[in-house]
Order: sequence, then structure tokens, then C-alpha cells
Amino acid sequence: MASGFTIREKQYFDSVFLMGVNKRLSEEKGVQQTAVLMGTDNNKKLLADIGITDPQINSAKPNDLIVAVIADTPDIVNALLDNLDRYLEGSSQITSEIRLRTLDDGIRNRPDANLAVISVPGQYAAREARKALEAGLNVFIFSSNVTIKDELALKQFASGKGLLVMGPDCGTSIINGVCIGFANKVRKGNIGVVGASGTGLQEFTTQVHNAGSGISHAIGTGSNDLKDDIGGLTTISALRALDKDKNTQVIVIVSKPPGKKTLEKIRHITKDLEKPVIGCFLGVKGNMNEEKGNLHFVHTIDESVIQALLKSGKGTDSKALELTSEEIDLAHQERDKFTSDQKYVRGIFAGGTFCYQSQQVFQDAGIKVYSNGPIDKKMLLADPDKSLEHSFVDMGDEHYTVGAPHPMIDGRFRRERIINEGNDPQVAILLLDFILGYNASMDPVRDILESIVEAKQNANQRGDHLCVVASICGTEEDPQDLIHQEKQLTDAGVFVFNGNAKATLFCVELMK
Repeated sequence: MASGFTIREKQYFDSVFLMGVNKRLSEEKGVQQTAVLMGTDNNKKLLADIGITDPQINSAKPNDLIVAVIADTPDIVNALLDNLDRYLEGSSQITSEIRLRTLDDGIRNRPDANLAVISVPGQYAAREARKALEAGLNVFIFSSNVTIKDELALKQFASGKGLLVMGPDCGTSIINGVCIGFANKVRKGNIGVVGASGTGLQEFTTQVHNAGSGISHAIGTGSNDLKDDIGGLTTISALRALDKDKNTQVIVIVSKPPGKKTLEKIRHITKDLEKPVIGCFLGVKGNMNEEKGNLHFVHTIDESVIQALLKSGKGTDSKALELTSEEIDLAHQERDKFTSDQKYVRGIFAGGTFCYQSQQVFQDAGIKVYSNGPIDKKMLLADPDKSLEHSFVDMGDEHYTVGAPHPMIDGRFRRERIINEGNDPQVAILLLDFILGYNASMDPVRDILESIVEAKQNANQRGDHLCVVASICGTEEDPQDLIHQEKQLTDAGVFVFNGNAKATLFCVELMK
């Protein structure tokens, strides 16, 4: 085994770009591990954790690029580092010769702009966002590791100026048809959505598109916005903006459980809005399927789509979470193939919202599920790497992504987990999600398809039958080719659904 590194001084790239470079490097033959990071103190600690230390690394600045490689031989390490430009250029999406190095450069170059995207190390994100707000720009903050104190100050300042702060830790938005972060290509329409969850926004917008309707705007708020510490400042501003937007006819909120005080604030705010609002707050207990003035509660993202289509005049009233008679028959046929020892489901998710919603569907069916991000804190996995009974694991959790690409970009850790879970003779079902769209893997199914096939073959060899169920979040206009992704899975014997909740309900039927 050999290792090496290189440092590029004053060569800054945002985290999405670096995840793509890291993926390309890690896929080369003979490579064991790679790290493509900016020279922040936290990232230096991550390098030390994998055994990469040096005085030069200690002296690196946050705007310096550090690339480290651990491989089978010194020749492989040297070849990758010597040809680093090829990997950097291969991941670039730059289509213009204009190179803007500061926010001021951007404002001078595009004086008509009204939105700034902030993707810098967390310690600098609040400062840059404040400068953008002072210049009269709305901001989308992709950066994470911004303090709650700074987030609150930014959002209070923005609220006073009539501007939006999407984030920090905002993964997805679609503003007037323009995709920001991880987003899917969907048609324009009259349904607006506000979301504290990136994958939740992707699931909602793609299902609306696939149902024949469209999205006016999808406004991400960041994962902390609906906590009582922030009080839903961006959510409230977004609701009011969509209520005034002439292209929006119905508004939807998609989120994990908000703070109790914030939820009451949302209830109160919606009474003053002219347009109907649908609230999908995953994991909230109690009877939420009711009208509260102008706010209609639903239980799953699928149901929020059905109601949004109905209220926008594009759909008919129906239940979202019902299996067809054919799907029920398929579940019964598949269930008959399990041995008496096979009794557990293991969910291996790229999207945190999908992991959460699947737990909710199982909880509604009276089935307890362990997780590294549980709805019920009593069901927390002591070790995220070791499943217990029914377990749903969010592979996008920081436990897996610190110093490594997100599973939406690189399926390496999911491949390993699929093999490990499939080797458990008590496991009957694997539940997976695949997320298409901009900045995601260009072939997410192919990334882990060999592992699915191997896991099913291993089960057959020991006399078991492993059932694999998957959902795909995407549209036919996404760059990954939705039909091709579906065909790869179905050819491998995987049951494919166009929604996470429906796929999970199929698993519940399998376990009856």
C-alpha cells in the first residue's frame, strides 16, 4: 500500500464539484481511498484520520486544495496526482471563459442578478451571505456547518429587507425553472412548494411532473429553518412570496417534524394567505389529516402530490398510498419464496427524507424499525454500521459522508452495505432508493447494480430468496435517462416504484 498528496495553493472549488472529482479518482483501478478537500482545520483532521499527515498539510490555508490518494502501489499514486488536472477538468461544468473570484466580481458582471449561490467553507458562508443580502440579493447557501446564531441573524436581516435566505445546508431549489443544487428537470406549472428537505423537494417535484403537471417554484429553506431556534423565518417568507406569485395556484410544505412553536406559527400564518396550503410534516404524530383553516394536513409526500393536483385543477380525489390488486398479488407470490428464517427488511437509503418516510410507513403498519436517524429515539442504532431486526439506514448521514462523496454521487458505501445485508440469512427484503437529477451520479443504478446481483446470487446459493424493492426519484427529462435506470433494475429482478412511500408499502405487504 502507498499514499501521497498534493496541495494546490489558492485553488478553491465548492463541495459539489470536489465530490465529483473524488468519485472519479476513487474509481481508478488499484485505488483504495481518496480525499479531495479544501485545507480547513476540520478537513485536516479527516486526512489525519486516514493516515495522511505532513507539515505541508498543517500549513495549508482554507482556500488551498488538498488531494490525497491511498492505492496499491506508488506508481498508481503518482500517476493520479501527476495527472490531477485531467480529473479536475473532466468534472468541470464551466461553459464560459468568464472567471469570477469574488462576490463583487459577480455583481459587477451581472448587475441584473437577484440571487447569489453560496458554496464556501461553513466558517465563511455567513459573511459572504451577509454581503450578498446587503447588495439586495436573495441567497442560496449550500454550505453546511453554519452556526444557528449566524443563521438566525442572516434570516432576520433578510426578512427586514424582503429577501429570502435558502439554507444554510440547502440542497435543492428550483426558482422560475432554474435548478440549484441537487434538483430535477421538471416542467413549469402552477404548484409551488417549500421544503426543509432537499430529497423531499425532489420527490415532490418529480411526482408532480410525472403526473403531467408542473412547478412554479420549489424553495428550499435549509434543514434547521423549522426548528424553534429559527422559527420558520424562510418558510414564512416563502409562503408569503408564493401567495403573491401570479403563477402559483396552490402551495405545499414538505418537512420532517417542525418545532411545536413553529408549527403553531405556520398554522396561524396560513390563515392570512389567499391560496390553499398543504402541509406534509413527516413523522408528526396524531391526526394530521384534517383542515385547519387554509391549511390541509397530509401524511406522506405522495398524498401531498395528490392533494396539490386536486386543488390546482389537475387531478382527481384518490388515495395515494394504495397498492393495486396486481401489486398485492405480486407481493404474495414473492412472499411465498421466503424461507421460515427470513423475516427482516433492510433499507439502505441515499436520501435522508426517504429513510424517514419509510420508517413512518412501517410505523403506521405497527412495525418497529431501527435507524441511525429514527423517528422514535428508542429505535436508534447503537452502531450505524450494524443493523438490528428491521433497520433503515440513511447513508447520507455525516457518519458516512465526512471526507467522502454523498451517496447520491458515489455508491461505494452502499455497495458494501448491500452485500453485507444480503449475506444475513434472516434478511428477506432490501429497500433502496435512486435519485436522479443535476449534480447526482450520471448512472446511479449502474453504480450499485453489481452488488444487487451479487447479493441475490449469494442468497440463492444458500437456499434463500432475496427480494429487492426500489424507488426512483426522477423524470424523463433528467440527464440520467429515467427509462434506462428503470430497465437496468427490472432486468435484474428488482421491483421498481416511482415513489418511496409506495415502494415501502409494498415491503409492508411482503411482511404481512
